[in-house]
Order: sequence, then structure tokens, then C-alpha cells
Amino acid sequence: MSISSDQLSAAAADHPEPGPATAPGAEPGPVLPATRTSPAGPYRAGIGLHLVIVDDGLVLLGRRRNSSFADGCWHLPAGHLEPGESITAGTAREAREELGIGIDPAGLELLHVLHQLDADDTEGRLQLFFRPVVYTGQVSNREPEKCHELRWWPLDGLPEQVVPYTARALGEIALGRGLSTPGWPG
Repeated sequence: MSISSDQLSAAAADHPEPGPATAPGAEPGPVLPATRTSPAGPYRAGIGLHLVIVDDGLVLLGRRRNSSFADGCWHLPAGHLEPGESITAGTAREAREELGIGIDPAGLELLHVLHQLDADDTEGRLQLFFRPVVYTGQVSNREPEKCHELRWWPLDGLPEQVVPYTARALGEIALGRGLSTPGWPG
């Protein structure tokens, strides 16, 4: 079955305002708005960008410092997406800012998506984990005020004080799983 654009235009002209959805023979229900309205506005999850840099079976982690989140814990080099930025451009920016390395945004491989909901959170966060296929420069700690140190760890011997969702994502990546949804029902 195909519908022409003339048929769509005619249907739209016949129904200019949203109305009740009524089954044949049923009483009409209330009219619902055409769009979701909420005092908080549309749903927007925070987006975290993570670099998974592995060399000879070792993964690069940094120990966080002066942070309101997971201070003193080990974490992948990471940051947040900024307005007007693509996820790959943001990941390349974080690599430059935190590690002093150059990454072509087109040379990033998405390894894992973790949609996380914490007990004290109602909106969740979307954590994206990328592997740079190639990078230029030498890895160094460019943000010593935020990162106490960088260290290479064996994937099967991560430190005890690693950020829990980081450990979860690395485990899922090792199993070849591209998606996890910790904290969400079902």
C-alpha cells in the first residue's frame, strides 16, 4: 500500500487539531496535547565520553583528584559532551585536553554504550566508550589538578578503587557486548 503526498495533505487538512482517539462505538475520551509538556522540558540525559586506550593488554586509567565524583578512584580518561559538539569531536577534544594526544574524530570506534540509572537519579546518564584506532603524540597527564596520576592496568587486574560503571563497561567490552543498562528496571 502506498500513500501519496496529496493524500497526506488532504488528511492533515481534515484534522488540523489533535483530537480524541476513539475506537468505533466507544465514547470519546479526553483530548491529549500533540506534544509532551512538562515544567522540566524534554528529557535530556547527560552524555559522558570515555576513551578506552589499550596497549599490549593494558588499559589506561587515571586516578581522580579534587573531584565531587569518585575522588581518589581510578577511571578512564573521560569528560562530558559540550553544546554544539558531536560525540566524536567531543571525545577527540577530551583526548587532547586530558592526555595531550591527537585523535581524528573519524578514527574512533564505539565499543560500548552504558545507559545508567543510579538510585538517587531519575533521568539517567548515557556513557559512551570509544577506542581510538590511531592517535598521535605521547600520552601524558595534562590535567594534574584533576588527575593524580595515569597508569596502565591489566584488563584482568583492575585496581580495587575503580569507578563501578567503568569496571562494568570494561567487563562488558571484554565480553563483546555493546550495550548495558544498569539500574533500569527490566
